[in-house]
Amino acid sequence: MIVKKLKEFLDKNGVHYEVIRHPTSYTAQETAEAAHISGTKIAKTVIVNIDGDLAMVVVPANQKVILQGLREITGADDVRFAQEDDFESLFPGCETGAMPPFGNLYGMDVFVSPTLAQQEEIVFNAGTHRDLVKMSYRDFERLVEPQVLSFSH
Repeated sequence: MIVKKLKEFLDKNGVHYEVIRHPTSYTAQETAEAAHISGTKIAKTVIVNIDGDLAMVVVPANQKVILQGLREITGADDVRFAQEDDFESLFPGCETGAMPPFGNLYGMDVFVSPTLAQQEEIVFNAGTHRDLVKMSYRDFERLVEPQVLSFSH
């Protein structure tokens, strides 16, 4: 089931989206396999700490976030992966590790890989380890206003 906060936001903004159910999975690559979708098409949300502020980094499931690249692009002194204890309380209704990439709903900046920004659609966790949302990237970009930066491989 799609997390209530996200569903209400998408519905309020008249966004067409599809919910894709799949067997329970905990990594982005497992989710891609379980949903029978290429790892290049599924977006994973990674929470990072940039100079003390939490932010979302969104990359294809088959890519890794390069912290040094993010540090250089943002000009930050300290960039590191956030620990679950740092952020799990910020996502009520979401299972840890299944947060949707809507930082605007949670008070966070969002940085997106150019690989995702070039696709027509984006597919991401809907707040659970069993549900994905598929929607147009154009709608995602309009609603989230992410910064598109190259920081992964």
